Amino acid sequence: MRRREFIAFLGGAAVCPIAARGQQAAIPVIGFLGPESPAISQHFLDEFRRGLREHGYVEGQNITLEARWADGRSERFPELVDELVRLKTTVILTVSVAAALAAKNRTTTIPIVFIAIDPVGLGLVPSLARPGGNLTGMTLFLGEEFSGKWLELLKDAVPRVSRVAILLNPANPTTTGYAKVLRGAAQKLGVELHFQEVKHSDQFEDAFGMIVAQRAQALLVIIDPLTVHNRGRIVELAMRHHLPAMYGFREFVDAGGLIAYGVSVSHLCRRAGIYVDKILKGVEPGDIPVEQPTAFELVVNLKTAKALGLTIPQSILLRADEVIE
Repeated sequence: MRRREFIAFLGGAAVCPIAARGQQAAIPVIGFLGPESPAISQHFLDEFRRGLREHGYVEGQNITLEARWADGRSERFPELVDELVRLKTTVILTVSVAAALAAKNRTTTIPIVFIAIDPVGLGLVPSLARPGGNLTGMTLFLGEEFSGKWLELLKDAVPRVSRVAILLNPANPTTTGYAKVLRGAAQKLGVELHFQEVKHSDQFEDAFGMIVAQRAQALLVIIDPLTVHNRGRIVELAMRHHLPAMYGFREFVDAGGLIAYGVSVSHLCRRAGIYVDKILKGVEPGDIPVEQPTAFELVVNLKTAKALGLTIPQSILLRADEVIE
């Protein structure tokens, strides 16, 4: 059977064959599936565009970019994926576990590039080295040892803290490892931990009631699709109860949280351009290893610190990649 090919003009100059997937099209159609709304997460799409441009793909010239947003409602992902499938999308980038799972369940032929927490543990791919099938991408899973670093940074930022609440979703299999490392780190730092579970979005109010009842002096939020999606609510409750809090993504700090240390999702959206480029040039997604995080960022919100009556030590500010004033 003859291999189908379509021709894309890269950078307005060089012409190269790109392996066609599905029905032949004049130029590739790239899908983007965002978890929230452009008002909240437009920077993810902007960085993806930037990553595509770095590899010679310019929207309206040699690619078409179709963005769909779930507006914070994960149940919308299946219908949004169906829209992208009907558009005969060449590749789809998903920026959440829920989006990636929906895409995996709706198509086995369109390549999917994901940015997701723990893709192996949550069933997206069987392994990082050989993802197989039509999925590959980048993982946000930082490794269990990373949770000890969060606690250490929180203690450095707020030295007086001796009781810390850990907010986590027990339904996520990665939290068991995080909890184990946190207990070991707490012993070394002389910190008492109180684990508070949340399984649904409507449980955060009661969870914070329990945290306050336990006389916690600070909060550490374990990154998880549930907590990331509800970051605005979590930050609001932490501020209401006057709790200094450590988070795993800078988006929490952008929403008003105190301090975050972790992987930059925006950076990964930019790097997604590398994956799209490889796939458009004929590499099977299942043959592209899932990338693990190597670059991290420390972000501090001094406006929040002032509202909490805190003075962040200079040692933390000097280490920070960004300080919001």
